[in-house]
Amino acid sequence: MTSPALDASPPLGLLDLFGDGFVRDPYPWLDALRAQAPVRHDPGTGLWLVSRHRDVSRVLLDPDAFRPDNAQHAVTPLPVSALRVLARAGFRLAPALANNATAGHPGLRRVVTRFFHAQRVAAAVPVIERVAGELLAAARERLDASGDCDLYSSFAQILPCRVLMELLGVDGVSPATLIRWSDASLELFWGRPTPERQLELATLVAEFHQWLTHTVTDGAAPPGSFVAALAAHRRPDGEPLDVETAVGACFFVLIAGQSTTGQLIATVLRRALAEPGLWTRVADEPGTAEAWVEEVLRREPPVTTWRRVTARPVELGGVDLPRGAQLLLMLMGSGSDPEVFTAPQDMCPHRANVRRHLAFGAGRHRCPGASLARTEAAVALRAAARHLPAIRPSATAGDAPMLGLLSFRAPLQVAVEQPWGPRT
Repeated sequence: MTSPALDASPPLGLLDLFGDGFVRDPYPWLDALRAQAPVRHDPGTGLWLVSRHRDVSRVLLDPDAFRPDNAQHAVTPLPVSALRVLARAGFRLAPALANNATAGHPGLRRVVTRFFHAQRVAAAVPVIERVAGELLAAARERLDASGDCDLYSSFAQILPCRVLMELLGVDGVSPATLIRWSDASLELFWGRPTPERQLELATLVAEFHQWLTHTVTDGAAPPGSFVAALAAHRRPDGEPLDVETAVGACFFVLIAGQSTTGQLIATVLRRALAEPGLWTRVADEPGTAEAWVEEVLRREPPVTTWRRVTARPVELGGVDLPRGAQLLLMLMGSGSDPEVFTAPQDMCPHRANVRRHLAFGAGRHRCPGASLARTEAAVALRAAARHLPAIRPSATAGDAPMLGLLSFRAPLQVAVEQPWGPRT
C-alpha cells in the first residue's frame, strides 16, 4: 500500500505553517526540514522547528532541559478586546497537565490515568460500539434519503464526545455545545484567526470556562465522575486542589479526549476509504482496523506538533539554542523519518516498528488517553465498514476542507455516497 510519489523539496524560505499548501500536503516540507535544517528557526511564528525523530524524542524525554510551560500559550497574540472577554470570565490556564512541570503534575496525572487505563478502556468497548451503532444507523438513513452523507459531522466528531462524557460522568451540557466550545478553544490558542474572529472565539471560550468553573465548584458532581475525583485529590502539601488547577485539568481533558480523537477517526476513515480493498478487510479481518489506525498515527496524526521551551542554553541537532528558546516539535514529520521507518511514505499496516512513532508524545507528558483514542478509532473504523459496506468517497472528497492549526490537522469533512444513490 503506497501513497503518491513525493513532490520535489520546496524552498524552506517559503514555508508557512498555516498556508494552504502546507496544510494540504505537508510531507514535502517536512522531508525538506529533516534533510536540510532539522532544527530551524521559523520567522513566521518565532519558533524553532525540530523535525528529526531522534531530536524530537530527546526533547520529550528530557523535561528538565525542555519544559512544557508554553504548551498551551496562544500562538497568535490576543487583542485587547478578546483579553477583556476572557478576563471578565476569570479565564486562566493554571499549570495542570500538558503545561505543568511542577511537583503536582505526577499526582494530578494519576487522577487522569485512572479514567483511561487499559482495563477501563476495554470495559468501555461496548459503550463505544453502542454509540457508534446509533450514529451509523442515522447515517444510513441519510444515505438512503439523499444518497450521500458526511461521516465527519455525523459520526467521527460526535462519537468520541459522547463516549468521553459517559466515561467521565459529564452532564449538564449537550455534545454539540461541548464540541463547539472545544473547537473554539483550539482555534483561539492554536490558530491564526483575525482579530474579529478572535473576539468571537474568546466569547465561546469564556462560556466554556464559566461552565467548567461552575461544574467544579457547585458540589454536585456525581460519585465516580472525573470532577469528583479532582475534588478528592490532594496536592503534595496535603491541601485540596485549587479551583484554577481543577478547571485547567478539565479544560485539557475535555478537549484532548474528544476533539483530537474525532480528528483521528476522520483521518482514519478518509484514508481507509481511499485505499483499494481495505474497507472490506477492516470489517472482517481481526486486527486489521487496529493496524491501520496505528499506521495513520505514524504517518498522519491529528496532533501534528507540540511545543517546549528550553530551560537553559542547550545544543540540539547541531544548533546552539539559548535559554527560553521556543521549540515546535514536528511530531508528524518525525513519523516519516527514514532513519526510523523504512519507506515512510508507504502505508503499511502491521509495520514491525510502527509504535516507535511519537503521535502521543513520550516520557512524563505522554498522552494519558492514548489507549482510548486507539480503541475508539479502531472500533469506529470497523463499525463503519460493517454498517456501511457499500459506501465510497464522494466525487468531491478530494476537495474536503482541512483543519490547519499549528498543532492540529484533519479533514473537516468525510463525504461518502452509495453507488445506487438515494433509495426511493
